Amino acid sequence: MEKRVVIAVILSIAVLYGYSLIFPPVKKMEAVKPAPATQGQAVPTQAVAVQPPSGPVISRETSTARDIVVETDLYTAVFSTRGAALKKLVLKRYKETSGASGRNVVLLNEEPAENFSLITDGKSFGIEPSAVYATSSSGLSLTGNGKGTLEFVAGSPSGLVCKKVYTFNGNGYRIDLHQELLNSAAARFDGSLHLIVNNRIEAKPGDGRFEVYGSVTLADNKLNTEKVAEFEKGPKQYQNNILWTAFADKYFMSAVLSENSSIAAVRLAKGGVNYLRSDITSPPIALNPGQSVAIDYRIFYGPKDLEILKGQGNRLEEVIDFGWFSALAKPLLYTLKFFYSYTHNYGIAIIIITVILKLLFFPLTHKSYKSMKEMQKIQPKMAELKEKHKNDRDAMNRSVMELYKTHKVNPLGGCLPMVVQIPVFFALYKALMFSIELRHAPFMLWIMDLSAKDPYYVTPIIMGVTMFVQQKMTPSSMDPVQAKMMLMLPVVFTFMFLNFPSGLVLYWLVNNILTIAQQAYINKSLPA
Repeated sequence: MEKRVVIAVILSIAVLYGYSLIFPPVKKMEAVKPAPATQGQAVPTQAVAVQPPSGPVISRETSTARDIVVETDLYTAVFSTRGAALKKLVLKRYKETSGASGRNVVLLNEEPAENFSLITDGKSFGIEPSAVYATSSSGLSLTGNGKGTLEFVAGSPSGLVCKKVYTFNGNGYRIDLHQELLNSAAARFDGSLHLIVNNRIEAKPGDGRFEVYGSVTLADNKLNTEKVAEFEKGPKQYQNNILWTAFADKYFMSAVLSENSSIAAVRLAKGGVNYLRSDITSPPIALNPGQSVAIDYRIFYGPKDLEILKGQGNRLEEVIDFGWFSALAKPLLYTLKFFYSYTHNYGIAIIIITVILKLLFFPLTHKSYKSMKEMQKIQPKMAELKEKHKNDRDAMNRSVMELYKTHKVNPLGGCLPMVVQIPVFFALYKALMFSIELRHAPFMLWIMDLSAKDPYYVTPIIMGVTMFVQQKMTPSSMDPVQAKMMLMLPVVFTFMFLNFPSGLVLYWLVNNILTIAQQAYINKSLPA
């Protein structure tokens, strides 16, 4: 969809302003093999404060598992003692569909146990992924700034003890995961801990939420994005300076963030038909008898809200792809949220931003249309020169350039001011297209979701009409054939915008109306 918009806008600008002004008519990852980590290795420390658990340590796969529920202001999370893993997470402030009757967004809801997330695989230490952990907790209920922890403990027959501690905040999406390994045996153990995250990859056809759908990993100072279909070719692996790895759709995501270089490698591969499995490997661990080691991660399950993601650290906000013009898109999004804080209506906020941008670019637009008017005046003389020198291209070019110089006309004067505005247009396009703030945000009348298409197609049709009026008012010297071709652009744009988010259509519609007003003012103020 985005590519079509880019191509349509560029072609329309090129055809409308370029041809008519300069050439007027004459009157007649590949997968990487893993390598041993050389940096960020986990350094074992003497186990002074870490003691073997005083209660029973359970690791038998046949033991009965139970669920532990964590309630916060933002989500409900269900953990299982099987693998001390996350089996379900439901967001409380976001609905699958707009309206009070919509059910809450479910980011994770899995059975059986092998499809859980945040599973610890420590087979080199005798810790099985399906081990049942012991815990004294019966659940947590947190609000506001309240904090709480869940502690799970499991032991291996070889004498190693694994402890997993999750820390939660009542009003935050961040979950801290602290893992400890204690060697209470008489032998030395070497290996790595693996944290397994399973992501279901069953996208709903026609649901705009899945326009952006796949894995994203920030490694070696590069953002690596893979769509789900790419994993049909094979797994992907990263192992240099990994800050985080995530799985995201257009509005929501799950992520594991490195804490003190705790991620040495990430392997992404299909796990069955409907899952993408992230295998997150710790740095190498060497445990002598009586030693312990700690591996920490930050976990995020929540919305792709720019401010929330920025608060998680590790440049997690870069998961939102604003394209080439992100330096402009982010300030525009912050501005949108600023006006919303006063208007409490994102539709009105979009209108305000559109008006401000029009005012900022008014001098450029004025210069552009003035240049186009001047070019229109000398079209008859240009036609005469081309007829006169039709057999001598060099002479024709010299004569045309002399004509430009005599009348002080710049043939690109009508195009360049418009080109300057293109980055701002696409930046705002990105900000509106991928902004979770517009999701299920009502405007007025029949538009109750600015992230969804206009259900009655009223605004796209009006937008097409305004585009037609705008073309009629634009100074042009096209021949009848070219003019008819250009009249097709409003039709093309109208059909393109029928299924666009109504927030985007609103922006373009208001922009067209303001442009018509601008053109009327400029045409009136400039001499004929």
